[in-house]
Amino acid sequence: MATWWFWPEQGLLNPCLSTLPRKLADHELVRNAWLGLDPAQVWDCHAHLVGTGDSGSGIWLNPALDSMIHPMQYAQRLFFLNAGCAHDAPGRVDQSYVERMQNLLEGMRPGAKLMLFAFDYFHREDGAISRDDSAFHVPNDYARNVARQHPRYFEWVASIHPYRRDCVEALTRAAAEGTRAVKWLPAAQGMNPSSPLCDRFFEALAKLDLPLISHAGEERAVHGGNTQHFGNPLLLRRALDHGVRVVVAHCGSMGQDRDLDRGANGPHVDSFDLFARLMDDAAYGPKLHGDISAVTQLNRAGPALITLLEREDWHGRLLNGSDYPLPGVMPLFSVNYMVQLGLLSASAAPVLTEIRRHNPLLFDFVLKRHIASGGSSFAPSVFATRSFFDRRIAKAY
Repeated sequence: MATWWFWPEQGLLNPCLSTLPRKLADHELVRNAWLGLDPAQVWDCHAHLVGTGDSGSGIWLNPALDSMIHPMQYAQRLFFLNAGCAHDAPGRVDQSYVERMQNLLEGMRPGAKLMLFAFDYFHREDGAISRDDSAFHVPNDYARNVARQHPRYFEWVASIHPYRRDCVEALTRAAAEGTRAVKWLPAAQGMNPSSPLCDRFFEALAKLDLPLISHAGEERAVHGGNTQHFGNPLLLRRALDHGVRVVVAHCGSMGQDRDLDRGANGPHVDSFDLFARLMDDAAYGPKLHGDISAVTQLNRAGPALITLLEREDWHGRLLNGSDYPLPGVMPLFSVNYMVQLGLLSASAAPVLTEIRRHNPLLFDFVLKRHIASGGSSFAPSVFATRSFFDRRIAKAY
């Protein structure tokens, strides 16, 4: 179904309004969204830590993100900073971005947290960094420090490339320092999850019982080397076969990948169908999960979202994340489209639209708590993610 006529339903830029008005904070849609949930168990498992490095954080941006010679990447950088309300803070972008996240969490319920992602460089197979192929870098130390400085609001997730010569040592250190998981974006970071080069890293992950959150399906938000095919969900079987707890980010809900089960030159099929095949494979059982970050975006909502809602047998293995700051990229979402799909009541649309102007994070949560298809909505357990990530590491590596 075409969706272009909804763009941009709420304009191009995030208005970055501050405190949520009391009439919205106390609205029955918001109150009902928290029913059956302990906020202390609500950890948003997919949030990006963004900045420019102006605080001494060590964040590095590819110069292409700041050059009109690369207009798409330049525009994306501006949209992301605006989404995080750090676009008009020269000299304090890093700090403003963190402060905005704290402000948004104040509009949730006490105990709710964001899990902040670090982001490693693109690495070649010899283990060397390739800055030319890297979009940006957010150091593990920075993600760790932000979480330590603000433990009321944040947990952190390391990003470690498996081709690094020191990948196991870096993982061991991150585990000791409290990382809750490891985040990969293979299409932009250049790791092939099915490569034997990953085996020693998978062995360490399994021994430490740390989850791997790996993007699958098409990637449009972050540019890297020519490795889009590394996002094929089927490539994650190697990690699962090593006993790693794998979380497929976005449930592979966008794009197509080659059906490798039908040979190296198999046909291209929807990436979500390959994710579904893995989810229905009894061999992987509780090791395989999906996060529902971004699944309500215009470019993802539709058959995949409907399936996720209606497959109640999957809900025990789905985890909520917002993909923050993307809920603040205004053209990416349309509550009217949710109404048109029959997933949301028309009466909820204006309330959610207004909530988003003040608090995109709360908007993402309340929207997902209220959409339904075929009488099925996401179970409360999908949002109570803490128990999945807050597991004591039984064995030191």
